[in-house]
Amino acid sequence: MDNLSHSVVGLAAGELLHRCLPPEPDSLRQGLRRRFLLLACWLASNFPDLDIVLSPLLPAPLGYLLHHRGHTHTVLYAFPQAVLLAGLMWLLWPAARRLLRESRSARIGFGVALLVGFGLHLLMDYLNSYGIHPFHPFDSHWLYGDMVFILEPVFWVAFGVTMAMTVRRPAWRILFVALLLGAPLYFTIHEFLTWTGYAVLCLIAIVLGLMQHRAGTHGTRALVLAFMLGLGFVGVQGAASRTARHAVTAILQSKDPASHVADISLSSFPTNPVCWAFVSVESNAAAGSYRLRRGTVSVLPDLVPVAACPANFLDGAVPEQGERTIAFAQEVHGSLALLRDLKERNCHFRAWMRFARAPMVSDKEASDLRFSASPRGNFTALDFEEFRQKECPKHVPQWDFPRADLLDVPWQSTARRH
Repeated sequence: MDNLSHSVVGLAAGELLHRCLPPEPDSLRQGLRRRFLLLACWLASNFPDLDIVLSPLLPAPLGYLLHHRGHTHTVLYAFPQAVLLAGLMWLLWPAARRLLRESRSARIGFGVALLVGFGLHLLMDYLNSYGIHPFHPFDSHWLYGDMVFILEPVFWVAFGVTMAMTVRRPAWRILFVALLLGAPLYFTIHEFLTWTGYAVLCLIAIVLGLMQHRAGTHGTRALVLAFMLGLGFVGVQGAASRTARHAVTAILQSKDPASHVADISLSSFPTNPVCWAFVSVESNAAAGSYRLRRGTVSVLPDLVPVAACPANFLDGAVPEQGERTIAFAQEVHGSLALLRDLKERNCHFRAWMRFARAPMVSDKEASDLRFSASPRGNFTALDFEEFRQKECPKHVPQWDFPRADLLDVPWQSTARRH
C-alpha cells in the first residue's frame, strides 16, 4: 500500500490503543504517552519500507524488484526491526524513556504498538497484486491478495478524517480534512474515481468526523467504526475479487478451451468494488506457448457495464460490440522454450523471474505486464543488452519463482493467491 494509507491506519491504531489503556496519573504523562504511542505505531507501520536502501545491492531494476517488499516484509525479520525501532526510540527520547520506566501501561502499549504496526504493514501490503512472501525462509512463495488498489482513498478518509478530528487546533483540522477529501475529488474530476464513489467517501467523512468530534479525548466509537469499515471494505473487495476471477476464467476458457488459465492478477479500481483491471496468464503445453492478456472486467455487468468503468483506468480496453462484462486492452504471446532457455543461460533473467508474475519476454527485453500501464513507465523492464557484459548478480534473494509453472520447475508450485 501507499505510505499515506500505512500512516493513517497506523496513527488510528496508536490512538485507539492509547484510549483503551488505563489513564496515566496526570495530564502531562497522559499526553506524553499518547504522542509516544502514536509515533511508535506510525513508525512501525512504515518501517519495513526502508528496504529501499537495499536496492543498490543489485543493478536496476533487479535491486528494487527483489529487495523491495523483501526481507523486511517477513514475519521473521519483523522482530529484529521492532527491536531496532524500540532501541532508537529509547535512546533518542529521554522523556519517553522515563515514562517507560515508571508506567506499566506505557510499556504494554509500546510493545503492542510495535506488534500492531508491523503486523498492519504486512497485512496491508498483502492486499494488492504486487505480493509479499511473509513466511520466508520457511516458505518463499509470493502471496497475492488481489483485493485492494495500491492507492485506496477509503483508507485515507476513514482513518485520516477520524485522526484529523483529534487535532486540537480547528484550522489544522479543517486543512487536514480538506486535503483528505481534496485528493479524491481531484481523481474523480480526472475520471479515476466515480462520482458515486466520491459521494460515499464524503458520507464516511461526515459520519466519522461527527462521531469523533463528539467522542472528545476519551471516546473510541469513531475509531472502532473506522476499523470496522476498513475490514468490511476489505471483505467486500475479497468477495468481488473472487467473482472477477471466476468471470475472467470462464470467458478465457470459452475463448480457447485448449489453454490452461494458470493465473489471473487482479487490481481493483479505487473505491470501486465493481470494476477490476486484470492480467491473465494462460499456457498451452502441447503448443509450447503461453499467452498474456490485459483488460478490465465488471463484476456487475447488468448494473455497471465494463464500458462505464472510470475512463482513465480502462487504459485502452475496448469491449466488443454488445459485450458488458469484459474488455481487452492487450494480448501477448510467448514461447515456453524461450522462457526456459533464458532462465537457464541468463543469470540476470533468472534473478528477474524471481519477481515476474506475468513475464512479457522477447530476445531483447523482459517486463512484467502487470505494470505496463504504470504512469512512470514499466519499471520492471530488463534490457538484456545492458547486462550482456556484466557478471552474474550477487545478493539475489531466493524467492520462489512466481511462474514456476511456466518454467517447469518441478519442486515449486505456482504463486499463491488469497
